[in-house]
Amino acid sequence: MVDVGIKRAALIVATLSAFMTPFMGSAVNIALPSIAGDFQIDAVLLSWIATSYLLASAVFLVPFGRLADIHGRKRVFAWGIVVFTLSSLLCALSSSASFLIASRIIQGAGSAMIFATGMAILTSVFPPHERGRVLGINVAAVYTGLSLGPVLGGFLTQHVTWRSVFLFNLPMGVAILFLLLWKVDREWAEAKGEAFDWAGALIYMAGIIGIMYGISLVPAKTCLWPILFGVLALSGFVLFETKAKHPVFPISLFSSNRVFTFSSLAALIHYSATFAVTFLLSLYLQNIKGYGPQQAGLVLIFQPLVMAAFSPLAGRLSDRIEPRIVSSAGIGITTLGLLLLTFLQQDSTTLFIVTVLMLLGFGFALFSSPNVNAIMGSVEKKFYGIASGAVGTMRLLGMMTSMGIATVIFALFLGRIQISPANYPLFMQAIKAAFLIFSGLCLGGTFASLVRGKLHQK
Repeated sequence: MVDVGIKRAALIVATLSAFMTPFMGSAVNIALPSIAGDFQIDAVLLSWIATSYLLASAVFLVPFGRLADIHGRKRVFAWGIVVFTLSSLLCALSSSASFLIASRIIQGAGSAMIFATGMAILTSVFPPHERGRVLGINVAAVYTGLSLGPVLGGFLTQHVTWRSVFLFNLPMGVAILFLLLWKVDREWAEAKGEAFDWAGALIYMAGIIGIMYGISLVPAKTCLWPILFGVLALSGFVLFETKAKHPVFPISLFSSNRVFTFSSLAALIHYSATFAVTFLLSLYLQNIKGYGPQQAGLVLIFQPLVMAAFSPLAGRLSDRIEPRIVSSAGIGITTLGLLLLTFLQQDSTTLFIVTVLMLLGFGFALFSSPNVNAIMGSVEKKFYGIASGAVGTMRLLGMMTSMGIATVIFALFLGRIQISPANYPLFMQAIKAAFLIFSGLCLGGTFASLVRGKLHQK
C-alpha cells in the first residue's frame, strides 16, 4: 500500500510536469515571429524550431519508457526534469538559430523522459479504482498548458522578450525536482535486471525520424522517400523485436492485447483528426472574420478550457464504467463536432464556432483520459513505461499527421499562393474538405474504440 503523502506528491509532480511540456510547445509557437525577427531567418529554418522539439520527443519516448521500466521511473523522470530545465536555459541564452534548434532537440529529449514516466508513475502509485481520476487530472493539466501557452506566451513575448518564454520553465522545473526528491521516496522498476535492446531502439528511432521528417516535407514530392524509409525501418523493427530476448517494445502488446492495440489506434486516429482544427479555425477567424490574433485566441480557447474542465470527471467515470463506453461516446461526439464544421460559411456566427468548439472539447475530454486509463490498465506493471511512451508517441504522430493532411489539402486547393480576399472561396472549400476528411477519420476511430474489448483491471 502506497503512503498517502507519496500519492499526493506524485500527483502534484506529474500534474505540474504535464502542464509544463505542452505549455512550452504552444507558447513557443506564438514567439516564432519574434525569434525570426531577431535571428533574421527564413520560414523553413524557423519551422524547425518547432519541429525539432516534436521530432526529438517522438523519437525518444519509447526508448526512455523502456529504460525507466528497467532502471527506475523516478530516476528517469528526475533526469528528464533536469535536462528539460537546463535546455530551457540554453534556449533562452541562444545566440543563433542553429544553437536554438540544437537546444530544442535536447529539450525534446527531456520532454520525452518526462512524458514516458509521468503517467507510468501515477499508474504505479494509484490502485486501479483510482487511476481514471488521477489520469483525468493529468490530462486536464496537459490541456491547461495548451490553453495558457498562447495567452501567457504572447504576453511574455510582447512585454518582455521571447527568451522569457523559455525562462518561465526554470522555477517550475526546480520546484518539481525538489518536491520529487523530497517527498517521493519510492522507486518503480519492475523490469530491473533485464537488458536494454540498443539495436532495436536505434532501428525504431530511425523509423520514427523518417516518418515524421517526411510528414514535415508534405506536400513536396521529396516527402515520399523519408516516409518510405521510415515505414521500411519500422517493418524491420517489428521483425527484429519478435526475436529479441528483451525487446525495447514488446510486439506482443499489439499482437495479443486487444485493448492496448485498439486504444492506441483510436488515440492515433483521434489526434490525426483533431490537432489541425485549431490551425484551420485560426486562419478562418483572422482572414474571413477579420479578427486579430488576441481576439481569435479568445475564441479558440473555449475548446481546451472545456477539455480541462471535464477530463477529471471523464477519468473518474471510467473508474466506474468500462473505459471503452466512455471513450467511444467521446470520439463519437468529436465526430459530430467535426461534421458540423463542414457547414462553416463565410458568414457563420462566432456563437456557432464557439458552440462547436465546446462540443469538440467535451468529446475530447470524454475520449482522452478514459482511453489513457484503458491503455495503462491493460498492461503488466513492468510495461508501464513502454505504455506511457506509446501514448505520447501516438499523440505526436497524430499531431504531425493532422498538420500533414491540412497542408496537402491547402496545396491541392490553393497551391503556393497567399490567402487573400480574392481566393477566400477556394480557402473555404479547402477547410470544408479538411473537416470532412477529419470527420471521416474520427468515425473510423469510433469503430476502433468500440471493438477494443473490455478492460480487465489489474
